Amino acid sequence: MRTITILCFFALPLFLQAQKDTIPTEQISIAAGLADLSFTQQELDSMQQGITQFYHTYQSLHRQSLPNDVPMSLWQSPVVAGMHFSNQQLPIHWEMPKTVVLPTHLNELAFYSIPQLAYLIQHKKITSVALTKFFIQRIKQFGDTLQCVITLTEDLALQQAAQADAEIAAGKYKGMLHGIPYGLKDLFAVKGYKTTWGAAPYKNQTIDENAFVYEQLRKAGAVLVAKFTLGALAMGDYWFGGRTKNPWDLTRGSSGSSAGPAAATAAGLVPFAIGTETWGSIVSPSSTCGVTGLRPTFGSISRTGAMTLSWSLDKIGPICRSANDAAIVFNAIHGTDGIDELAVNRPFNYTPNKPIQAYKIAYSKNYFDNITDTSRNEWKVLETFKKMGVQLIPVNFPDSGVYNVNIMSIVIGAECAAAFDAFTRGNLDDEMTRQSRYDWPNQFREARLIPAVEYINANRHRYLLMQKVNALLQQYDAVICPTRGSGNQLAITNLTGNPVVCVPTGFDKRFHLPTSITFIGNLYDEGTLLRIAEAYQQATPWNKTYPKLFQ
Repeated sequence: MRTITILCFFALPLFLQAQKDTIPTEQISIAAGLADLSFTQQELDSMQQGITQFYHTYQSLHRQSLPNDVPMSLWQSPVVAGMHFSNQQLPIHWEMPKTVVLPTHLNELAFYSIPQLAYLIQHKKITSVALTKFFIQRIKQFGDTLQCVITLTEDLALQQAAQADAEIAAGKYKGMLHGIPYGLKDLFAVKGYKTTWGAAPYKNQTIDENAFVYEQLRKAGAVLVAKFTLGALAMGDYWFGGRTKNPWDLTRGSSGSSAGPAAATAAGLVPFAIGTETWGSIVSPSSTCGVTGLRPTFGSISRTGAMTLSWSLDKIGPICRSANDAAIVFNAIHGTDGIDELAVNRPFNYTPNKPIQAYKIAYSKNYFDNITDTSRNEWKVLETFKKMGVQLIPVNFPDSGVYNVNIMSIVIGAECAAAFDAFTRGNLDDEMTRQSRYDWPNQFREARLIPAVEYINANRHRYLLMQKVNALLQQYDAVICPTRGSGNQLAITNLTGNPVVCVPTGFDKRFHLPTSITFIGNLYDEGTLLRIAEAYQQATPWNKTYPKLFQ
């Protein structure tokens, strides 16, 4: 590594007289050779711009002060020095509806909440088998339209549903997920079924393992009906079979990478689904498809049996139609089996009835100030909270002057390239269906030339970012932020590991597509965050508005 650094980065200034210059491909080829790699000329041409951008990022990092006592976060924990957390799990008083009836038009059942469906099952107004067959039929009817299904797990689902009915009949009711159908993003392993990771090189892959999250839901009595699409190797909404569609406009994609879980939940193909996020893969498709996405605190859910993209960034979370549904699902799946060494067991304290006025809520004034059109839905969210009697506090979310170098690209680039080392070396990347400059094959190649020193120091800068973000957040129960377009909060909170909830807020004026808002919370305090989001949803209709094509 020392030799590579000396040869490559002492030679590079000879070629970089100004930032507009680019690194010659022959120099990239020399550096690659020192790392025991070989690329074609076409691959080198594709890498050229990205390698040059990485070099300029290194230069920006070098211009910033980094005292010797700043640690790195190679084994990632979102906790910084001086933080303490309660280990007390308080009882959760879930609210079951007083009465629920089967709808006259059965398709309305597709958009019932988890508590509504649980009431019907518990009170034997519908069996789990009948409910499961209903959702399987919807998947068969609409799955191809949305291009959101990789594997229909029909046999397994009917077995699990029959078992749930037998257990309930015997008086062994397990709770609100007992007998409820759901779907998994197809990067979670389930014995007996393919786990394709959405990518052509792995479309026939089977893994003889059950993912932790699948086992947790099985124990809760939930019924797996499908494994849904993800963008290839957890990027975007393009997978080896096509592109997952947005239920609100089939000419558009669903975003990703939790493309299938978000699209299927929004269209009423399942009551909920499980996604993952490394950098926006729950938040972005949830926002695009108009559903509720919870990206929990880093390490809140064991990732055993899930595809690794980035060890210090990967997170698992539920995609649902409401924050209350997300709370029910998170309660079942959080924790660890001890195999994922970065996962922890923390209490989940959720109080559905706590008055919203009891919370101390801030909003990111610096982000909202960037939205000059005050008729936009982000501003309407603030008005809604004020009408609920909340005294919103303006704050400047740490961004400009704090996150002024693209730390995320270095961290995610190095880790993803390492996770798919054999994939690149063995030329499996050539089998991927998409090969643009911005797709994984090229990004893995670019990231192979990130020096170890730069990766480590990027993580040390990350630690400083964690300190600054948590210093702000610990003063409040939540901070309201625009989801997109006005700052770097998505990258920042993925780096710090803080939990966020993304909820729908209506539709934009130009395309009439869903818009959203993001609530950012304190580490391991998903309960508070979900209660605040649920209060907003109780005051607005947007999580109860569904795409017409699927009603």
